[in-house]
Amino acid sequence: EVQIVESGGGLVQAGGSLTLSCAASGSTFDDYTIGWFRQAPGKEREGVSSIHIGRDDTWYANSVKGRFTISSDRAKNTVYLQMNSLTPEDTAVYYCAAEPSAIYVGPDENEYSYWGQGTQVTVSS
Repeated sequence: EVQIVESGGGLVQAGGSLTLSCAASGSTFDDYTIGWFRQAPGKEREGVSSIHIGRDDTWYANSVKGRFTISSDRAKNTVYLQMNSLTPEDTAVYYCAAEPSAIYVGPDENEYSYWGQGTQVTVSS
């Protein structure tokens, strides 16, 4: 069982920045793929970004490319999502998901077995 703890959400003005953190339990963190997803009110959940820890392969949704950066700290079993130039359209509950012993890196929710509870990000105009 992999435990996931997200943090870092909050309220920010448009144009501002936030960094989300996702701490995942487990001793084989290098084999994990960690993904960030978000769900805005009235919309389906969508993939935002993902990373394979050991290979450092990354994927970004087109809507966040150039604004968001995903990174990992292996010593802390933690993945970060640095979000810059935020707009009201980025307002959503952000979820972290993990897949141990992973090959896939991308937005398919079915590829991730463990999910966090979500953290709210609100961007005011």
